[in-house]
Amino acid sequence: MTTEAVTTIVYPETDGMPLPDGEYQAPIYITIVGTLRTFFSDVPGARVNGDTFIYYVEGDPRRVFSPDCYVVFGLSDDALESLSMQGNNTYLLWEVGKPPDFILEIGSPSTGAVDTGRKRDLYAEIGVGEYWRFDPSGGDFYGEPLVGERLVDGEYARFELRHEDDGSVRSHSEALNLELQWIDGELRFWDPVKGERLLNQQEEHDGRLAAEAELEVERDVSARAVARADAAEARAAQLEAELRRMRGE
Repeated sequence: MTTEAVTTIVYPETDGMPLPDGEYQAPIYITIVGTLRTFFSDVPGARVNGDTFIYYVEGDPRRVFSPDCYVVFGLSDDALESLSMQGNNTYLLWEVGKPPDFILEIGSPSTGAVDTGRKRDLYAEIGVGEYWRFDPSGGDFYGEPLVGERLVDGEYARFELRHEDDGSVRSHSEALNLELQWIDGELRFWDPVKGERLLNQQEEHDGRLAAEAELEVERDVSARAVARADAAEARAAQLEAELRRMRGE
């Protein structure tokens, strides 16, 4: 009697290698992922992550890519649980059930050609609905500051770009329902419904600290006003008592 060996296929969360341009890219994608994660935190079935290993062929851990940022919507509870079980840095496409709706890559010296070539073809092949490329340099890596494309009949078609008087470049993401803006080497997101720019996590933190400080000042002013009112009332009562004493009352 023979027993067949069962092979367990491992899908690693990392390849053990540092990012080629990690020092350049990491602070940028951390800010971008954090901003979108905060904005979509209350959206049921949404998931935002970055620098994640996405495996797209079951049984073949060599079929993998790692986008700088991805957003996926409409996930079932089972899919969300699957992502949680896989770990923060692994996305098994056949278990999640769908590719990301939005992927954004950040241009860098070592990734520019891959992002505009092989990766772009792969994203179209597996059905990524929108593919965006952000070039902090303004065009050294991608030839232009910002590019957004949506998948139409298996091919990517560009979104219209608007070049503003302030030198910024803007376009609208249908998947996110947000405006993306390249300005002075930064990528900003705008909510067209509210007409407001999305704050990144540091700005959110600074805003909370400022609001708390302002509230503390208001409380201090209010407390001082109450103290002054109490003192004035006590002084008035004292004067009234003094007048009654002088009148012999």
